[in-house]
Amino acid sequence: MSRIRERWRPARLTCALLAVCFAFALAAAVPLLQRSASAQTEGRVPGNASGNVSDAEIWRQVRQGVAGSITIPDTKAAVLAQSEGDNWRSWRNGPIAVVGAVAFWVMFFVVLSFHNIRGPVRLSHGRSGRKVLRFSFIERFAHWLTAGSFIVLAITGVNMIYGRFLIMPIIGRDLFATLTQFGKYIHNYVAFAFMAGLLLIFFLWVRDNLWDRYDWGWIKKGGGLLFKTEHPPAAKFNFGQKTMFWAVIIGGSILSLTGLNLLFPFVFFDMQQMQWIQAIHGTVSQVVCMLMVAHIYIGTVGMEEAFTSMSTGYVDENWAKDHHKAWLEEIEAERAKDARTVPAGVPGAPAE
Repeated sequence: MSRIRERWRPARLTCALLAVCFAFALAAAVPLLQRSASAQTEGRVPGNASGNVSDAEIWRQVRQGVAGSITIPDTKAAVLAQSEGDNWRSWRNGPIAVVGAVAFWVMFFVVLSFHNIRGPVRLSHGRSGRKVLRFSFIERFAHWLTAGSFIVLAITGVNMIYGRFLIMPIIGRDLFATLTQFGKYIHNYVAFAFMAGLLLIFFLWVRDNLWDRYDWGWIKKGGGLLFKTEHPPAAKFNFGQKTMFWAVIIGGSILSLTGLNLLFPFVFFDMQQMQWIQAIHGTVSQVVCMLMVAHIYIGTVGMEEAFTSMSTGYVDENWAKDHHKAWLEEIEAERAKDARTVPAGVPGAPAE
């Protein structure tokens, strides 16, 4: 046994020496660990790079969108986290998407119910066979330029809001991304056609869409649309058409102004303002789309002879008598005046 003890004595001495060294090392490390913990609790960032600013305070400022210091020209890069984006995303994916869809389908079913209950607005005395020019070529061109571009903008715009939920699960992520990118380019460029059409219809029709003496009578009778009664007289445009005209002009102007700022971002507004501009753009577009449901219905299957006024420019005389009697009387008075007027020097002209 004594020999065994003598043999393991060097090993025991070595372990004891290692234990003593470890104890001294641990004793020396404790103050350093305490000093590091003290630095954290006193609010100093490790390395003392930010002075007496705690981690919580730094990230609070980042979350609040406080701008830092940068050396590049793009000042927007000074904001590390743009928290207003959360509000914008909540508004876009919430009220704009949900309320807009509900409002559209409510309008659709209101129009469908009106059609099933009231039925199309027919001519009270049938067609006369005599045509009256209602819209010139330039008027029809302006209308279809505005209407056609708006339909393209509506389709591509709706895809940006609802496409990822309705279309992407069907066609897949890659194809949807390609179509959406292509649709975005179409949306951007067709917007200028819509703006041009909006200016044209404003200058062509603004004078005929001001309030006149026939509008109050049209309002009192509901335009003759709610019940099968005699239609109130109206000039070239009745109160309902004037309301739609100004809704398109005002709504289209808002869409144009906000759309231009989205096409050329950060020229006039900063990031937060751009987000609200996009929210306004989406909200107004939903409202205009909702109104267009009623307008398209009345202009197609909802009223007999209405579509031909914008397809050929002419309407039946009995249609004009039913819906725009005052305007027809003005046209007939001008015809009579032209028939009685013969230019001077023409053979057969009456003597003065």
